[in-house]
Amino acid sequence: MTEADFLNATRTSYDTMAVGYDERFREELAAKPLDRAVLAGFAELVREGGGGPVADVGCGTGRVTGHLRGLGLDAFGIDLSPGMLAVARRNLPGVRFEEGSMLGLDLPDGGLGGLLAWYSTIHVPDERLPQAFGEFFRVLAPGGHLLLGFQTGDEVLHLTDAWGSDIDLDFRRRRPEWMAGQLIEAGLTMTARMVRETDTEGEFPERTPQAFLLARKPIVSGAREDGGTN
Repeated sequence: MTEADFLNATRTSYDTMAVGYDERFREELAAKPLDRAVLAGFAELVREGGGGPVADVGCGTGRVTGHLRGLGLDAFGIDLSPGMLAVARRNLPGVRFEEGSMLGLDLPDGGLGGLLAWYSTIHVPDERLPQAFGEFFRVLAPGGHLLLGFQTGDEVLHLTDAWGSDIDLDFRRRRPEWMAGQLIEAGLTMTARMVRETDTEGEFPERTPQAFLLARKPIVSGAREDGGTN
């Protein structure tokens, strides 16, 4: 699949299901205390590092963007889908939301105190992840923090229907160890890894365990933060 193919499929699918997605997941974080704890830890690390703007890349309807702002961060959203962004702007008037791709972020080098990719890398083919993670590294300020959320596993789930809408979307489950290796290859330093077991009984049942990775851009490029060299 070419870059244009998967970007178009992702954009069109989310445009189609934007309203249904918002209705289904608007209150999901309220039912996920451990997820909120991970986001709170990320927010505290960003604040302790001096703050700065935080990009929610693949923000969708902006539900997590708004949560980050409630945690005191200067968060804004970026997403491929105009339909999802329309919902985000309706739900959070006055908050900055921009159309864009994580494979080519329209952001300056080193301008972000933090970057969140909350279940947004799951649609990116494996061979394109280094490009995305390279962009994450580029736009983070030295010492800036990155948080990824994604489903664990080895398979690709393909869906053609969601909430009555026709879609064409791949959901890639990945191993945390492999994802951490990709982040390290991009130049980032791992901070924490967490796997939450599958929630099958709650209001938002899941198919797989959920993984969260925290990483940091080294303060001195090419050097470890313990004073050694790579």
